[in-house]
Amino acid sequence: MKTIKGPSLHLAQFSDAAAPFNSLPAIAEWAAQTGFKALQIPAWDERLFDVDLAAESQAYCDDIQGALSEHGLVVSELTTHIFGQLVAVHPAYDSLCDNFAPAALRGKPQARTAWALEKLEQAARASRRLGLTEMGTFSGSFAWPYLFPFPQRPDGLIEAAFDELARRWLPVLNACDEQGVNLCYEIHPSEDLHDGASFERFHALVGEHPRCNILFDPSHFVLQQLNYLDYLDIYKEQIRMFHVKDAEFNPSGRQGIYGGYTSWLERAGRFRSLGDGQVDFKAIFSKLAQNDYAGWAALEWECCLKDQEDGAREGVEFINRHIINVTSKVFDDFAGAAVDRTQIHAMLGIV
Repeated sequence: MKTIKGPSLHLAQFSDAAAPFNSLPAIAEWAAQTGFKALQIPAWDERLFDVDLAAESQAYCDDIQGALSEHGLVVSELTTHIFGQLVAVHPAYDSLCDNFAPAALRGKPQARTAWALEKLEQAARASRRLGLTEMGTFSGSFAWPYLFPFPQRPDGLIEAAFDELARRWLPVLNACDEQGVNLCYEIHPSEDLHDGASFERFHALVGEHPRCNILFDPSHFVLQQLNYLDYLDIYKEQIRMFHVKDAEFNPSGRQGIYGGYTSWLERAGRFRSLGDGQVDFKAIFSKLAQNDYAGWAALEWECCLKDQEDGAREGVEFINRHIINVTSKVFDDFAGAAVDRTQIHAMLGIV
């Protein structure tokens, strides 16, 4: 067994125009003082990271690592969720997703997708230069508007969506393989890869590609009412990244999983700061230790109530308390005795 590394901090929700969240060195100083050991860097956030330069310049990547090491930190992973989202966009979301792309590409979905695919390959090269082996992302979605089938889905709709999804992602997976990087899809509502069944469909269509893996975030399974502990056992070979994020689900006579179009504050299912929700993290950390998960525990802060800096401070202590320093001993070894083969046969009554 391996001891999980952590805590790391996913920076997507912390990057801001105001100090200390407006530059990577400033965030690093704050994160180290807060108690984090690593940073998970969103590769799309130009305030923190230049993915174009990182893909080509070892000196730039060395500078990034040096800036973090001054505060006792390392890069745990790069994430590419915004780029991944643009790989597959249903027309209903075109105008919203245009905001993720450069202004010159807005209104040009094919060019926008080509740009996103290029950025993903750049992020894979940057990951290698940073000495990283895992990279997080979203799958994007063609089929999400057809999740609840009324009018009924026509035959072939989902098959066509996943065929195209696999066709677009396969070159990225191959590029990741060339760089020695696992691409870890965050299984997430609104993405075509949103549960185990959808991941399996995609995994089969990319030929069970060895770089096609999973970023596990239990909060999204609470909101779907999916058994996340069973999920850990079923997909233990593919789970290579872990977002430590809490959530709660409190259905009422007025709403349930779909949330009634209400705000996050009013929804039956909502994200909470670590320790304030319903996720059984003791069981999760135990399962991950038992399943030999060798990666990082990265805090992803999202909460509709608590201040983010309070959530970060509490989250460091929470993760440290839950990481299991795995044992190197068998607890009942003291009662063991050397037994030879003849004695074993005698114990079993074998002549």
